[in-house]
Formats: sequence, C-alpha cells, structure tokens
Amino acid sequence: VQLQASGGGLVQAGGSLRLSCVTSGRTFSSYGMGWFRQTPGKVREFVAGSAWGSGMTSYADSVKGRFTISGDNAKNTVYLQMNSLNVEDTAVYYCAAASGSARYWVRTLQSDYDYWGQGTLVTVSS
Repeated sequence: VQLQASGGGLVQAGGSLRLSCVTSGRTFSSYGMGWFRQTPGKVREFVAGSAWGSGMTSYADSVKGRFTISGDNAKNTVYLQMNSLNVEDTAVYYCAAASGSARYWVRTLQSDYDYWGQGTLVTVSS
C-alpha cells in the first residue's frame, strides 16, 4: 500500500486543520492505520490510530478530545481532524499502515507499522 499525506499548513492557536492520507494499492480497511508526529530532535510519537476490523480507536493523552481519526472507504482516505490546536501540536505529521492483527487492535508503536507516508507539516502559531 502507498500512502500520501496532505493537509498541513499554518494555523493560529485554537484553530483547526484536517489532515488526509490517501491510500492506494489496497484499501486502508485491510490495515490498522495510525497518525504519528515528529518535531526536530524528538522521537516520532503516536497521535491516533484506528483498527477498522474492530472499530477500535486510540489517541495519545495529549490530543484526546481534540483530534479524531476517521476514514472514507469511497475515497480511500483516512483523516485526522485536529481541533483546538496549540503550539505544542506543531510537528511533521505522518500517516502509517500496519498489517496483520493491527486490523483488529490499535498499534501505538512506530515499529509496528509497515508503511509510511511522506509527512505533512503542521505549524501552530500563538
């Protein structure tokens, strides 16, 4: 599967953005899908994930209640809706796909994911 992330940009604190991850080669519902983010000098961290086979979703504590992961099968696209953004959300965001049992159980470790998109930069200004 190939992943293409987009939707990043510059937004003021308190604002919203929606990131998109278009999948090709195989439907995303065959995988567990996740969003990660990374800032310079830091480890890439889990943000949100969804296991389409079970309907399970999981979020990092730092984004819980503000971010929502969803998918549109007709468009082969996974979304990350980000609301109430703050400067700490500034990062490069990556979408990723995990094979196997990740379809039923959300994976939160970077090493569990097999395929990665190229990243999209989100900058939140104060």
